[in-house]
Amino acid sequence: MRFIRIRAYDNYIPAHIDMGRLRSEGIECFLADENTVTIDPFLTYAVGGIKLMVPEQELEKALQIFANTQPGSEPNQNA
Repeated sequence: MRFIRIRAYDNYIPAHIDMGRLRSEGIECFLADENTVTIDPFLTYAVGGIKLMVPEQELEKALQIFANTQPGSEPNQNA
């Protein structure tokens, strides 16, 4: 299975919120480089931040989920 980076973060809190949002919609995903960035924040930009990775076949569904929500908000129930 091939995974694609959908977003990158410099902090683990919004990364986990977005990962939870995708998982609640049935999309299996993970955070790459979370431990590196959390343990040594000076490496954040060197490794490209914490990367939210989704399966290639779920990319469009994940993008649609984020398109219907604002950062830090609940999913839009009217969409």
